Amino acid sequence: MLHHCGLPNTFGGYDETPEVTAKHIKEFAMDGMVNIVGGCCGTTPAHIREIAKAVKHCRPRIPPKSVFDGYTLLSGLEPFRIGPYTNFVNIGERCNVAGSRKFAKLIMTGNFEEALTIAKAQVEMGAQVLDINMDDGMLDGPRAMARFCNYIASEPDIAKVPLCIDSSNFEVIEAGLKCCQGKCIVNSISLKEGEKEFLAKAKKIKQFGAAMVIMAFDEVGQATDQDTKVKVCTRAYNLLVTELNLNPSDIIFDPNILTIGTGMEEHNNYAINFIKATKIIKETLKGAKVSGGLSNLSFSFRGMDVIREAMHGVFLFHAIKIGLDMGIVNAGNLPVYDDIDKELLQLCENLIWNKDEEATEKLLKYAQITGKGGKKIIQNDEWRKATVEERLEYALVKGIEKYILEDTEEARSNKGKYPRPLHIIEGPLMTGMKMVGELFGAGKMFLPQVIKSARVMKTSVGYLIPFMEQERKELRALSGNVEDDNPYQGTIVIATVKGDVHDIGKNIVGVVLGCNNFKVVDLGVMTPCDKILRAAIENKADVIGLSGLITPSLDEMIFVAKEMERLSIKIPLLIGGATTSKTHTAVKIAPRYNAPVIHVLDASKSVVVCSQLLDEESRDDLIEEITEEYEVIRQEHYDSLKERRYLTLQEAREKGYHIDWLSHPVPVKPKLTGTQVFRKYDLQKLSNYIDWKPFFDVWQLKGKYPNRGFPKIFNDKSVGEEARRVYDDAQNLLHFLISQDKIEACGIVGIWPAQSVQDDIFLYAEKEDVPHSSKPIAIFRGLRQQAEKDSASTDPYYCLSDFIAPQESGIRDYMGVFAVAIFGVEDLSKAYELKGDDYNSIMIKALGDRLAEAFAEELHEKVRKELWGYCSSEDLSVDDLRKIRYQGIRPAMGYPSQPDHTEKLTMWNLAKIEEATGITLTESLAMSPAAAVSGLIFSSPMSKYFSVGKIGKDQVQDYSHRKKLAVEEVEKWLGPILSYDPDE
Repeated sequence: MLHHCGLPNTFGGYDETPEVTAKHIKEFAMDGMVNIVGGCCGTTPAHIREIAKAVKHCRPRIPPKSVFDGYTLLSGLEPFRIGPYTNFVNIGERCNVAGSRKFAKLIMTGNFEEALTIAKAQVEMGAQVLDINMDDGMLDGPRAMARFCNYIASEPDIAKVPLCIDSSNFEVIEAGLKCCQGKCIVNSISLKEGEKEFLAKAKKIKQFGAAMVIMAFDEVGQATDQDTKVKVCTRAYNLLVTELNLNPSDIIFDPNILTIGTGMEEHNNYAINFIKATKIIKETLKGAKVSGGLSNLSFSFRGMDVIREAMHGVFLFHAIKIGLDMGIVNAGNLPVYDDIDKELLQLCENLIWNKDEEATEKLLKYAQITGKGGKKIIQNDEWRKATVEERLEYALVKGIEKYILEDTEEARSNKGKYPRPLHIIEGPLMTGMKMVGELFGAGKMFLPQVIKSARVMKTSVGYLIPFMEQERKELRALSGNVEDDNPYQGTIVIATVKGDVHDIGKNIVGVVLGCNNFKVVDLGVMTPCDKILRAAIENKADVIGLSGLITPSLDEMIFVAKEMERLSIKIPLLIGGATTSKTHTAVKIAPRYNAPVIHVLDASKSVVVCSQLLDEESRDDLIEEITEEYEVIRQEHYDSLKERRYLTLQEAREKGYHIDWLSHPVPVKPKLTGTQVFRKYDLQKLSNYIDWKPFFDVWQLKGKYPNRGFPKIFNDKSVGEEARRVYDDAQNLLHFLISQDKIEACGIVGIWPAQSVQDDIFLYAEKEDVPHSSKPIAIFRGLRQQAEKDSASTDPYYCLSDFIAPQESGIRDYMGVFAVAIFGVEDLSKAYELKGDDYNSIMIKALGDRLAEAFAEELHEKVRKELWGYCSSEDLSVDDLRKIRYQGIRPAMGYPSQPDHTEKLTMWNLAKIEEATGITLTESLAMSPAAAVSGLIFSSPMSKYFSVGKIGKDQVQDYSHRKKLAVEEVEKWLGPILSYDPDE
């Protein structure tokens, strides 16, 4: 972490003393949050000394070993893990031009935006992965795939889930891989074209970081019997693991779900063969997962939806029990096993297990008797003749919302049976939800159905809440003590924390607590910390419950606990949600808060815990028990951590990034050698390169601002209106600044011949040849990564010099430097401040920073296309520039690739930057004016950004020798990245 010396005063200086800064830093370090620590705006050598002294006995944060080893890890915008306790994973199938007429029509007519609604519906109905298929003879498959994936990326509600890029054309797969964010699945590759082609495709997929589906095909053809399925999959597994060193968790086998009920005897065992093969694959091919395309099973009964859905439900019921991990299904259209009509259920069982030679004919006869698709019997309204209690329970289990309000009102109107609305929740509604929980736990209901059930429950409870509130008002009025009379056992404030939108579990917890006479204040989703704490205080909460599903929620929970401690709030804190754990709660959250912090994963246990916390007799015993248990968990956790090893500098150099310069593209000779200065640069042109997202971050307005199209932040319910106003103000001020010449952009670029010498880069004068004996005009010193990488990693140990041709290679290379700044910002800011206009004082600084960054972006583009010309034909949008899709890099000194700020001195002396532009360096090597950017320029297509990380004492000694500085002086500047304490 980098630390500023507080906020600047009215003169742009910093008043925070070294002692105060060090005190703040130490608090972070003592909390175990810091790996690397150093100074930023306003810090001086004295600050660095005090910081180093304050944290020298603090242990750096050591990332724990992942608890998800062996899981299949996928992601969209949110992580998704498939492990031993993950329920069946639904891969939504409707975004397939071959499987959905509606989707195909929309794609064929170019209506991609409307096609997105199908994807969204699949996610809302419970699809945890989204299958995308564009295989059609009339489509340009690669283009359609890329376009649709890009549309998905613009919709967070869809992009949150991983994608499954599905095609028989590998060009289409590659197009999808290039456009989908996160870690996706590729469906599919196989051995049908031989091992060489199979491994080539698998290698390409691995390079993109995706998991892959392997079909049970080989050179002979499709595997249909059990033994062949297992044999082909085993062969593919061994090739991938031994030849490509592929993580077995990234291997997903599809042993071919084939059509049954065709009338052909040889097809009768296809379902049995798949199920038995799946069991063997899961037992013998460790780590691999198994998937299948469910619709193939029932293809013989196309048009008979109810029969097809029943077959799918029965098949999944059995296949999941023996190891089927996932499947391509129509999310939301799977019946509950126990709810299938008993006659139809038995017919499907007989067909799948091949118990009846006439099963197919009997199913067809069943369909004829019951009408097209069997809908007359399966989807009738006979259940409406049952009692109101039975109707409410049935509606919950089946997820039917159509009649829930009238049934709830009927129950509420029966005062003799349900004198209070709460009794309806405690009675038939909770009975129905209990049945849902049991069916889900037994694998007889799937996630989409549970989501439907929760929605119905929420509708019914929402209808009853106003009546319950009115009842309480009347009770308080009758008691004559409106303010103090509280009929509740206690008040619980619950919320899904900021950044998370999942609340099904939280809603169930709220209902369970409500049924046990707790007042539940549900703050909903995406709830910021201040809102949670304010609601807790205003409602005099007895307990606060935090919920979250995605991993970032864990950090937000820690933040809430720390804020509660800082504000001396002593309300017990409950932690729940899918990614939470007792270990995380004990190690990361509980130590931050000196009040009870309890992990509660099960809704029913939340009632017990809350009751104990509010009971004076049991409270102390519970807290003592939890405290002792969590202390043991913490100790076991820290005992399991291992110290990180650091390679010697020599080992790191041997494992450095060694480019084959003979096959590397010959470095392009720059059109410009030496320097070129740019004064009064066209500010109107720069305004087109502005990245507005960091601008909104300055104003703490969080939202989406794409580089093309309408800014999504303006549609945000909470900040949209304010974002639009701030943006309009910025545009008006920017127009004023440019039209009135109130500010000026000035910059410089320099390019020289360069060669690397081990970890350093030597720059030479502008000569045609650079003999080994030539004296360099400047030497840029490099730092190399030393912290040992993961044992499975093949990544090299980078240094910036790796991207410049070595002196002994005989290849002539080049390197550039640049510095840009916006002048006049500080004076204008002070002028606004003197007028009492703090708003525009901050606004102009924010715009100055954005223009400086835009200047760096535009000038780098000019270097690539004109001044150097190594990418003269480049044609990238501003959006592409933001995503670093250009060739080469422009790392800044003092940042991760070279953390030593003193390298700026070499830049300034080489290019005479201060004399040419007026951009100066302070004593702590900060650039002035503040709206400034500088860095080096590398042209190699192999160059990349990286972080040096921590370095060892041997590299510090070597570095100090190369820089001709005392070790102590080097340690002063590199203190934050040292892997040792210089004072010991």
